[in-house]
Amino acid sequence: MAAVGYVSAVTSAASVAPLVAQAQETGWNDARTMSVVRRAVDRRSRRFADSGLTDYTAEARGYLTFLGQFGQGFPEPPRVVKVDQLAVQLFWKAPMLSKQRLIGQRDTLVLPAQIGYYRDRFGIVQNNFPDLIRMGDGRDVRDVPHPLSPRGVATYEYAINDSLILRSPERVLNVYVVQVRPQDQSQPGVIGAVYLDRDTGAVARMALTFTSHAFLDRRIERLSVILENVLIDEYWLPSHQEIEVVRRTTWLNFPARGIIRARWEVCCYDLNVGLDTDVFVGAEFDRLPRAQLQEYPFQGGVVDSLPEDVRFATDEDARRVLQQAQKLVGVDALSRQLRGGALSAGQISDFLRINRVEGVAIGAGGLVRLGSGSSIEVVGRIGFADESVKGRVTVTTLPSTRTRLELFAEREHRDVGDRVETSLLRNSVGAGAFGRDFTNPYETRAVGVTLGFADVGGVRLDLTATYERHQRLVVNASPLTGSFGPVVPAWSLRQGRLSAGLVRPATTAFWGMDVGWQAELRTGLFSGQDTSIASSQPFYGRFFFATNMERRIGTNRLLLSSTAAGVAAGPDVPTQEYVFLGGPVSGPGYGYHELTGTFGATQHVEWQFPFPFPSVGLGRFGRSPPNATLAPFAHVAFVHNSAPFAPRRNGFYPSIGVAAQFIFDILRIQTARGLRDGRWTFSIDVHRQFWGIL
Repeated sequence: MAAVGYVSAVTSAASVAPLVAQAQETGWNDARTMSVVRRAVDRRSRRFADSGLTDYTAEARGYLTFLGQFGQGFPEPPRVVKVDQLAVQLFWKAPMLSKQRLIGQRDTLVLPAQIGYYRDRFGIVQNNFPDLIRMGDGRDVRDVPHPLSPRGVATYEYAINDSLILRSPERVLNVYVVQVRPQDQSQPGVIGAVYLDRDTGAVARMALTFTSHAFLDRRIERLSVILENVLIDEYWLPSHQEIEVVRRTTWLNFPARGIIRARWEVCCYDLNVGLDTDVFVGAEFDRLPRAQLQEYPFQGGVVDSLPEDVRFATDEDARRVLQQAQKLVGVDALSRQLRGGALSAGQISDFLRINRVEGVAIGAGGLVRLGSGSSIEVVGRIGFADESVKGRVTVTTLPSTRTRLELFAEREHRDVGDRVETSLLRNSVGAGAFGRDFTNPYETRAVGVTLGFADVGGVRLDLTATYERHQRLVVNASPLTGSFGPVVPAWSLRQGRLSAGLVRPATTAFWGMDVGWQAELRTGLFSGQDTSIASSQPFYGRFFFATNMERRIGTNRLLLSSTAAGVAAGPDVPTQEYVFLGGPVSGPGYGYHELTGTFGATQHVEWQFPFPFPSVGLGRFGRSPPNATLAPFAHVAFVHNSAPFAPRRNGFYPSIGVAAQFIFDILRIQTARGLRDGRWTFSIDVHRQFWGIL
């Protein structure tokens, strides 16, 4: 059978030789566009009736992946929670009979979770959807008019955007790119593009998302669908499909969300085999018994075989679908216009924390949604030891799906240093029980504005301008055992500050390395009682850069982590702007913030490999795998121009250590030894991936 695979103008495929895009942009619903659309509608209504295709069988193989994303602004790539690798046998008979049977399934639980899927998640989309689109068994989307249906012609607007020429050794194909959007954006509908064979009107590809009014589940943030077809013996049949559903809770504004990604490849077509109608009796989706599902001959490991774009959930096509939809209809039609209030917290420790300044502190927050992506958020807490109220008021608006504007005012305790050394949850336990507090705060009172860009060449960019007042703090609490050391002697000052923060989530780069990085540049003009020269306006400039690299080698992993930071000031550096190193992350084997100067850098090298360990039952959340992870590491910290209050001088401070990670690698136990007048240190914490919400 001759097959010509479709490929879009922004992707590539080895089977398709030169592709040419010709500018063919037209107006909405002009005569030429509507002629093309009506021919496509007529083609769909006949359903191969005049083509000679009576039935077919095929096989689809794919992944159903659940991912979790955590932390303010979701800067990190999502983490795989559960993976199902699937094989499905497909049956189709003209004009519209469809049957799908799950014949192979294996899954891997990567994090403890109880996850159930709608039945249609285990199959592909046949016939490019029926005339009324349903997804999630009709619980995500139900009865949305298809853009190439008779009802759709009366519902949507269309415009030819491009004409693509696809060349292969067998033939030349001309494809129209027809943009589609609802006439009434306040009604359920689709937004995106359909790619139509210029000669026949057949669907070669669909890349769609939905208006917010189409979502029946109020938790859905976005839902995108990409359907690609292949030309086999003159018939356009399913070839490649992707679906992404992103959800968050509506009653609690918390930086955690779930992502479902389904990705399918269809192969092995047999046409006109004479299927009996008895094959299609019963439900459209069924499955073999579980024992038979596990006998399917999958290759390799489940997680190891995941495509990179599935593992990171950063598929470029899905991103383009959302961006194109925004251009067609604007942000309001795509964002669910939620109104009313919700509880709000940036992390669990916003409700309860313990440290040496506040003692026990309790807090709460609330969010009022105003619609159109705008909101007002108020969070606050009170410490029982310092008898002081801290809090923040933030007004947010979303000019577009990629842009965020925030106005804020706050009174807060800000930590010095660029790297968090422990989770706040672990810090509360250690501080309250043993006097082991890994926070070093000073008080800030600030008003400011932030302009955030979600995607600037794959980088998240935040530009912030503030006017601030700083004040040093003192120890007010006492632990159950032991005692607290003093907090950093911060300068009391006033300043105007400008900063630019950049975050690049991890993506596969060179030599199979997954590489992510973050950076911050900031400058300030300050004055105050600790300023040593009153006749001029003191200033400072500061930078910070960190990168994390990971390489998977079979079941092992190589981790490399690097940081560098520096500050320059005139006439002198405020204490809170120094580079602070030392602790379980930035200086294992050395004391907390012992290494402080105007420049500092670290390099961490870690090798992780599994070793047998008893599986632990977690009730309805499954069982942990029958192994744990051992991670020997080497680390070096460098500090230059040491601060006058720092206990250690300039130079390199190497260390070695080993960590063990248990229960889905969530719990990490680490010990290290500093090799330059250092000491043995020991720490127990959860994986860094979860610190942002703890």
